[in-house]
Amino acid sequence: MIMIGIFIPLMIIFTRFYLFHQLEVKNTKQTSITQINPLKSVTALGRIEPLGDVINVIASPTMAGAKVKTLLVTQGDIVKKGDTIAITTDYDTKKAELETAQKEVEVAQANLAIIQAGAKEGTLEAQESTIERLKAELNGVIATNKARIARLNAQLSAEMSEKKAAIQRLKAEVNNAKSELQRYQELAKDGVISTSNLESRQLTFDTATQSYQESQASYQKTFTTLTQEIREAEALATQQVNTLTKQIAEAEAKLREIQEIRQVDVIQAKTQVDKAITVVKNKEIDLELTKIKAPSDGKILEIIAREGENIDNLKGVVEMANTTQMVAVAEVYESDVSKIKLGQEAKIKSDNDSFNQTLKGKIIEISPKIGKKDVLETDPAASVDARVIEVKIAINPEDNHIVNNLIYAQIIAEISL
Repeated sequence: MIMIGIFIPLMIIFTRFYLFHQLEVKNTKQTSITQINPLKSVTALGRIEPLGDVINVIASPTMAGAKVKTLLVTQGDIVKKGDTIAITTDYDTKKAELETAQKEVEVAQANLAIIQAGAKEGTLEAQESTIERLKAELNGVIATNKARIARLNAQLSAEMSEKKAAIQRLKAEVNNAKSELQRYQELAKDGVISTSNLESRQLTFDTATQSYQESQASYQKTFTTLTQEIREAEALATQQVNTLTKQIAEAEAKLREIQEIRQVDVIQAKTQVDKAITVVKNKEIDLELTKIKAPSDGKILEIIAREGENIDNLKGVVEMANTTQMVAVAEVYESDVSKIKLGQEAKIKSDNDSFNQTLKGKIIEISPKIGKKDVLETDPAASVDARVIEVKIAINPEDNHIVNNLIYAQIIAEISL
């Protein structure tokens, strides 16, 4: 038992020494082989991708809840940046709103033109005609009143002359009758004439005196009447002249008002035009938002929302990518990163026979970030958590057509060192 107890530890020590010795020999051989046969390439799993990202083309956030009205592309179509891919169901409404806004611009511009043009020609002519009519009426009134006053003055002068002559004649008759009466009164005292003769002379004197007085009264009445008529005619003429002069002044003021183009009115009209144009621009933007357009050149890879379907703001309407330059994204192990350089050539093969050719390319990009690998190996013993770095290999243009329809196909890249 004691011998067995000593033997077992000795055997363990010997075994460990032997294994350690064999490991050193193996490492020495591997080092020698490595030094003799240095690595000529690095092999890595990877996938096919377009040079740019695969894009989900979505609708504008303002179109939330919209549906596809018209789909203008099919899977595999090549589109240019700005091409319309689809139109949402809001298109007709936004188009009608734009047309209404454009009509408002036309109305505002017409109002501005009217203000800048001033009054209509017919309105100006009508107002000028009114002024000419009033002036003609004023001249007619002045002439008529002047003639009437002149006629009344002439009538006054003529009648006054006539009546003055009658007064003078009657006054002479009164004086003559008075003399006769006085002479007959003397004769009557002497008894030369009869009383009837005296009374006859008295009657003649009284009649002449009365006629004289009536003539004076008629003169005064005629003078007063005609003078009053002249004053009334002059007053009426003044009133008519003043009225027409005021009407002419008002008509001329209205003409100036019609002719005037106020700058404040022009500014206000221009502001309305600018405001209407701004509304049109906003409506144009709203209409454009109903058109879902390609953000870049590329190929339609998948139709996500078809006509009548709601547009998911995350998935969008289509999935597209620019496939004019395809790349192989190789996942190189962290331990091999130091061997990888830009410009190194690589051979690319399908890992699952999705294509048969061996493609060629050059490294154009080396990721600065190390992460876990995405492409899983078929070897069940391979480490899923292995740390890798992504290396992009631009596929030669002559081979691009082979894989531009094989996005995300799994490949094996052999990078020449």
